[in-house]
Amino acid sequence: VRDAYDNCITVCNMENVDPLGIHTGESIVVAPSQTLSNKEYNMLRTTAINVIRHFGVVGECNIQYALNPSSEEYYIIEVNARLSRSSALASKATGYPLAYVAAKLALGIRLPDIRNSVTGETTACFEPSLDYCVVKIPRWDLSKFHRVCTKIGSSMKSVGEVMAIGRKFEE
Repeated sequence: VRDAYDNCITVCNMENVDPLGIHTGESIVVAPSQTLSNKEYNMLRTTAINVIRHFGVVGECNIQYALNPSSEEYYIIEVNARLSRSSALASKATGYPLAYVAAKLALGIRLPDIRNSVTGETTACFEPSLDYCVVKIPRWDLSKFHRVCTKIGSSMKSVGEVMAIGRKFEE
């Protein structure tokens, strides 16, 4: 999230359980990321802030990466400078009202001047920190579609999702 005055924060980092090539809407997603080292997390966070500043995005933006787990090599596979299904999941997972904040930023209001409508205490400049684990699992209703391939891939066939929250992934 970035305002017109270059105040910039990251709201949520999420990890797809499925490999590259599976649509994120078809994938199990975990927040916060479970397999990133601190070094990898900070490398991707810094890159995200550099990207949103480079493109001059004011508002919400989500960036998807492909990271080689054997090295620090990564690729940006998608930049969405808009609200998306991933944004909705990030809002639910963190309690950070992304749509509300994005609307205020579009009006030229600074991040430190936007009160978080969920907490009532912090401002929109406060980066959420998760001491719990959120898992999103897609939901399919393939019985409504005849002759549809049941394998997941790069096209999205899920019709919804369920989200679970626990103190750790196993819960």
